[in-house]
Amino acid sequence: MSLRLATFNIENLMNRFDFSGFRNELHQDRALALYEIADEKEYRALERARAIALTDDARQLTALAIAATRADILCLQEVDNLAALKAFEYGYLFKMVGSGYQEKYSTSGNDSRGIDVAVMMRRETMHGQPIEFVRMTSHAHVTFADLGLHNAALAELGIEPHERVFRRDCLEIDITVGGRPLTLFVVHFKAMSPPRNGLDGRAASMPVRMAEAGAVRRIIEQRFGADRAADKRWVICGDLNDYRERVVIDGDEHEGYRFQPMGEELSCINVLTEGGFCENIVERRPEMDRWTLYHTRGPAERHLCQLDYLLLSRSLARHNARAVPDIVRGGQPWRTVFPPGQDVPRFPRVGWDRPKASDHCPVAVTLDIA
Repeated sequence: MSLRLATFNIENLMNRFDFSGFRNELHQDRALALYEIADEKEYRALERARAIALTDDARQLTALAIAATRADILCLQEVDNLAALKAFEYGYLFKMVGSGYQEKYSTSGNDSRGIDVAVMMRRETMHGQPIEFVRMTSHAHVTFADLGLHNAALAELGIEPHERVFRRDCLEIDITVGGRPLTLFVVHFKAMSPPRNGLDGRAASMPVRMAEAGAVRRIIEQRFGADRAADKRWVICGDLNDYRERVVIDGDEHEGYRFQPMGEELSCINVLTEGGFCENIVERRPEMDRWTLYHTRGPAERHLCQLDYLLLSRSLARHNARAVPDIVRGGQPWRTVFPPGQDVPRFPRVGWDRPKASDHCPVAVTLDIA
């Protein structure tokens, strides 16, 4: 029996407005920054109008990207709450796929903006096998001390042992597919921070992601037993905000682009895959074709990288040795630079930078759960 599983950072699926840009220009949308705004009341009115005007196109594109995954279960990141998810599913996704994702699960995590991880799933697979919810466990409360993960690198960042490990959550969802158990660990690790102490943003925030990865591994080992965990049926799904390789982009559209794959010695992904504990099955795709996000700070800094993962337990990966995930890129903005032969038709109304489905691409795979 097969299950179609996908992960997608849906990018700020909110059901409230963010007015923090009035006092913090780093949070202010670039369109509002063009105008002189008299006071906070005027700012709030303009921000409401701006957000509403952008939302409809963006969420149509998000729904198209989700529909393209053909997933039975969707693991999502950056969801405000279940009310926002239900409104999106009813108002947008329903028009694409019908009454598919009746079951929705989420809990409040630790993110300062209130964005959480969530799961939507059908009640049966596309082949008619029942998908049944068993239980949900949040690990948002877990501290560095609880798992013995505090270290000098974290202390140097001013992080105390009693603080919580996960910047959002590690949401553990137990289900059965046709009566067979499967556990999902849905995560969204700390984002790469601004440069600090002479380090770039990725290196400066790396200790936190390393700890988050270590925490996920220990949670799985505690659940199934350290010696048996890799041989159980589970998947780590989500945005890990890190990569162990990237495709660096040079040149321009007039003289031609150049693409150079580069590996990274240090990555939090290694903490999870070490010793064959699990497999990043996106790495079954060609080296140049694994990316799920286009990063740019202008022509001087551009690369493609994988931030979104389906990490299968050793046992599940071996059982699905021929499964190769799909990456849905039709919702990417036109500014995204595609390597030769990879460009795809964009969804209708995709803009140069926005609207877009998300800054991330969904990743989906069909798994045999026999």
